[in-house]
Amino acid sequence: MDFLLSDVFWIGLMAAAVRLATPILLASLGEMLAERAGVLNIGVEGMMLIGALGGFLGSQGTGSPWVGVLAGMVAGLLLATLFAYLTITLAADQIVAGIMVNLLAIGVTGFGHRVIFGMTTVIPSAPPLVDWHIPLLGDIPVLGPILFQQNPLVYLGFVLVLACWFMLFRTTWGLKIRAVGEHPLAADSLGVSVHQVRYAAVLACGALAGVGGAFLSLGQLNMFVEEMSAGRGFIALAVVIFARWHPVGVLGVSVLFGAAEALQFRLQAQAAEEIPFQFLAILPYLLTVIALVSIVRRSVQPAALTHPYIKERH
Repeated sequence: MDFLLSDVFWIGLMAAAVRLATPILLASLGEMLAERAGVLNIGVEGMMLIGALGGFLGSQGTGSPWVGVLAGMVAGLLLATLFAYLTITLAADQIVAGIMVNLLAIGVTGFGHRVIFGMTTVIPSAPPLVDWHIPLLGDIPVLGPILFQQNPLVYLGFVLVLACWFMLFRTTWGLKIRAVGEHPLAADSLGVSVHQVRYAAVLACGALAGVGGAFLSLGQLNMFVEEMSAGRGFIALAVVIFARWHPVGVLGVSVLFGAAEALQFRLQAQAAEEIPFQFLAILPYLLTVIALVSIVRRSVQPAALTHPYIKERH
C-alpha cells in the first residue's frame, strides 16, 4: 500500500475523479431542473443509455465525435419527450413512467446495437473526444493535470453549473421553474404555463442526460456496451437529493461519487490482492446508500414533486 503515499497516485486519482464525475454531473444537473419543476425523472438512467448509443452511432457514422455528442443529446431529448408526454400531458404516474422509459431504453439500445453490429467478438470503436490541454493553465503543478488537461465535456459541465445557478436564482425563467415546483396552482394563477415550464425542464434533463451518455461512449470507453450507464442515472437521483437541489452542491457531490469510482479502479489495479474485488466494486453504490440514509430526512424537496398538474381540476 506504499502507493498511497505517492503524489502521482493522488493527482491521478483527482484527475480521474473529475473526469468520471462528468456524466453524473450532467445527468444530475438535468435531473435537478426537472425536480425543481416538480417532475421526478427516474428515466434519466435510460436517457443516459440511449444517449450513449446515439453518441456512438453519430460519431462512427460521420467520423466526428461532436456530431456524436449532438446525436446523443437528440436521442436523450426524444426519450425525454415521450416521458414528458406521459407524465405532464397524460398525468401518468412519474415513477411508473420512469421505469417504463428505462426498460424501453435497455431494450432499444440492446436490440439496435445487435442489429447494426451483429454478435461479434470484435468490439466496434468510434472517433473519440480528445482531451484539451489548456495552454499555461495545464502546466500548473497539481492543478494543471487535475483541472486543465481534461475532456472538453468536463469543461462544459463546469460551465453548465454556473449557467444553471444563474438561471435558477437570477432570471425570471428560473423563478418560474421554482414556482411551478413549489406551488403550480399559484404559478398558474399568475399566468405561468405550468405544462410549458415542466416540458422545458424535462426536455433539458433528457438533453443533458443524453450528453452524459455520449460522454461515456466517446469520452471514456470509445465504444458502446449494453447497459453501459451502469446505474449512473440512479446515482444522479441520489446526487440531487444529497446536494439539496442546488447546482453548486450537485458539482461537489458528483465529484465525490467520481472520486469513489476512481478510487475503486485504482485500488483494483494496485491492491487487488489485498482488498477483495467485490468490496471495491460496490464503493459508488455503497456511497449512494449512505448518502441517502444520512440526508434524506433532513432534505426538503420541492413541494409539488411527483404531483401532476391538471388545470381542469383546479
